[in-house]
Amino acid sequence: MSIIAMAVPRVAMVAILVLTDWFAKSFDTVLWPVLGFVFMPYTTLAYIAAMGRGGDLRGGWMALFIVAILVDAGQWSGGRFLSRRRRK
Repeated sequence: MSIIAMAVPRVAMVAILVLTDWFAKSFDTVLWPVLGFVFMPYTTLAYIAAMGRGGDLRGGWMALFIVAILVDAGQWSGGRFLSRRRRK
């Protein structure tokens, strides 16, 4: 189940890359989207949505961006917590 949850944002990023020009609007280089794809996909998707639709990170877009950071951070640390819990 966790593999599917980790794959979904990356599939969405590939679809956005192929079907829209939001990556070109959001990023000047290729480095940040690649790092976002690997390490923080939800945060990258939130940033792309904010830049593609809103043009900047203000108001609701900033809230979405912060929630995405928390979700990404939760995915990185959640596995460690569950593995400790299973050992006991």
